[in-house]
Amino acid sequence: MEIDPTPILDQLMAFADQASAFADSLTRPGWRLYQIAIVVGLAALAQGLAWALQTPAHEWLRSREGWPRWRLRVALILLRRLRLILFVGLAWMLVWIMREVTWPSRSYLVGIAATLAAAWLGVGLAARLVVNPVLRRIVTWGLWVYVTFYVLGITENAASVLENLAVDLGGTRLSALTLLKAAVLTGLLFTAARLIARNSAARIRADETISPSMQVLIVKVMQVSLYAAAVFLGLEAVGVDLTGLAFLSGAIGVGLGFGLQKVVSNLVSGVIILLDKSIKPGDVISLGETFGWINALGARYVSVVTRDGKEYLIPNEDLITSQVVNWSHSNEFVRLDIHFGTAYANDPHLVRKVAVEAAGSVPRVLGARPPVCHVVGFGDSSVDYILRFWITDPTEGLTNVRGAVFLALWDAFKAEGIAIPFPQREVRLLDRDGAPDG
Repeated sequence: MEIDPTPILDQLMAFADQASAFADSLTRPGWRLYQIAIVVGLAALAQGLAWALQTPAHEWLRSREGWPRWRLRVALILLRRLRLILFVGLAWMLVWIMREVTWPSRSYLVGIAATLAAAWLGVGLAARLVVNPVLRRIVTWGLWVYVTFYVLGITENAASVLENLAVDLGGTRLSALTLLKAAVLTGLLFTAARLIARNSAARIRADETISPSMQVLIVKVMQVSLYAAAVFLGLEAVGVDLTGLAFLSGAIGVGLGFGLQKVVSNLVSGVIILLDKSIKPGDVISLGETFGWINALGARYVSVVTRDGKEYLIPNEDLITSQVVNWSHSNEFVRLDIHFGTAYANDPHLVRKVAVEAAGSVPRVLGARPPVCHVVGFGDSSVDYILRFWITDPTEGLTNVRGAVFLALWDAFKAEGIAIPFPQREVRLLDRDGAPDG
């Protein structure tokens, strides 16, 4: 695991000598020094123009309210790189003019600066496709270093230095160049996998022949497969031996099995939920005191949104091991019950008829499955009834439709003279002998 510093030092000394000779040539008057001054002047001019255009450009962008989000995002990304864009445009314009009016050698350094700036701009814009910030930074800096070395013509020398900067781990030799290639290539493959997964997921969700739960399962399996393939292809492409990872992955799997039992249980439970289609996005469920509709199915949890706007993240294991009420599992019909009582003086036949008509007048109550009303008992103060009716939209809420039916009952009973009794108690005072007073 030792690194021989001799080849690396020799190559670095050669680089240092070339850089010293180039810097020494810049100190003498001539076109090289003039071109450096021109590049510095172009950078200053681009900076001044960027400062002058920044505020008007922001104001103009704020006035584009009708634009789609992606177009506004692209415009904002370009606006943040306005200085570099201006420098590239000015530099290439000047290079074209100088090559037309003077010798090409007198615009050589300006052309290199313009090429480098254009390459850096392209890398910065392309790297925005990488979502992960850390991975995006690695890919950006790796590509910036590569295009810089490529434009300057020192790619082979730099690659030789990075290749010599290596360590031996058993039978595997890991060099700085290998690690850099693996990071950049894996980042690019991850970006390609993300784009493929996003486009494929949109098409799968648009296919109405696939159930919502199967859509979620297919999308998640596809994403895991693409990202795993990106990692393995990236490592394989740079020459990393993957056979030695088998024992290590087995040991890690044993450790994870003991330390992450709950996480693994939730992951497996999530797959079971998707396979047996017991719940799906849009279903209305009750779990304990939580009542709401399923917003999303995650790998570890299910997102349930309640009527008051709260979002509960329920572990998948709880949905497997606990009793869950799915109001819309096999069909969309949901029956609701309302209990009420009327005075003994009111005719039960009339009460039942009025109650059914009142419930049927509520818009959300189904007419195809008409409400029914039954006498369920004779209480201390009232004749007790149960009113049953059906709805097909539990996602719109249950309490509000019950409240609407109660209000309809109140209005109908008031119109028909039907009384809703309340408990009454008679208080009698006794004298000292225990006899009623008076």
